[in-house]
Amino acid sequence: MKQSFHIPLPAVDFAPPRYVCPRVVKPFVLDGRLDKDFWADVPFTDDFLDIEGDHMPTPRFRTRVKMQWDDKNLYIGAVLEGNEIWAHQTERDCVIFQDNDFEIFIDPDSDTHVYIEFEMNARNTVWDLLLSKPYRDNGKAINGYDIHGLQTAVHIDGKLNEVNSENQRWSVEVVIPFAEIGSCSYGNASPKDGDFYRVNFSRVQWKADEKDGAWAKRINPETNAPYPEDNWVWAPTGVINIHYPELWGYVFFSDGSRDSSSYQIPEDEKIKWELRKLYYAQQMHWDIHGCFTDSLDTLKDLLAAHSPKHAHTVSPADYTIAASAHQFEISCSNQAGDGVISIFADGKVCSYK
Repeated sequence: MKQSFHIPLPAVDFAPPRYVCPRVVKPFVLDGRLDKDFWADVPFTDDFLDIEGDHMPTPRFRTRVKMQWDDKNLYIGAVLEGNEIWAHQTERDCVIFQDNDFEIFIDPDSDTHVYIEFEMNARNTVWDLLLSKPYRDNGKAINGYDIHGLQTAVHIDGKLNEVNSENQRWSVEVVIPFAEIGSCSYGNASPKDGDFYRVNFSRVQWKADEKDGAWAKRINPETNAPYPEDNWVWAPTGVINIHYPELWGYVFFSDGSRDSSSYQIPEDEKIKWELRKLYYAQQMHWDIHGCFTDSLDTLKDLLAAHSPKHAHTVSPADYTIAASAHQFEISCSNQAGDGVISIFADGKVCSYK
């Protein structure tokens, strides 16, 4: 029997999507619609996939996102295709994903700690919260957090909470001030050309059937409870858990001064992924032995044995490991050779000069 671990290994390798976010050039009016001049020349992301990866079935409804930015705000627009348009939650900061919903996750400094989560349904009911770190690392959700200056709107091509042959899609617009996003990093300044955020988007879609002219969650007769929801995302995490920020996409901010192909994932981000694989191996070692290890060879052997997809190929000479029974720090040089990148037992990644 294959061994399970308290931090599941993702079923995907490091291949996050990339989006080049243009600056705003046209006036903005908030109405939830994307079929207007403000969005006309802005590209969509790729279609969402199942959260576990492209080896899973293609989502039955299409979902795509557009983004823009100016000196003050990040503008996000999403189109959620499909005729099953229903929502019942009406109270802010309730558990929105009990309905079909659209979700945004933003980590502005790519350290996988202190990031924003935002959810909304087709009623324009919202839930905004701050995560100190992922739940797998004993993170806590700060549910009393509010995004100051948040603006949201929903447009429905069809009728809410009705089974209607004319139902086609619902779309949303979300405006988030950079002053709020910056509070998750080392400042609140708006980004500049070439900067990037780690971002993911999720769509929760429950299996539903018609009941008395409305949509109702499909019930599993064996459990008398709804079937599990579908999770469709922009950047698959390879596990049914969106809180793997190391696998979220890259949103690059562009001022239009250069070709979009020049916005590439930095080499230091790839080094972080190599460190992340060793973090997974340390967590496996903890599950097996009840402690961490300072042996790189042991960690590499664990990866090779339990997850060949994540096999580690970098020379041991490039890494230093300090470990006690309950803590560890794994470090290596950055790409330029003028600093160090480290990962810790709680998953946090730091760069030092």
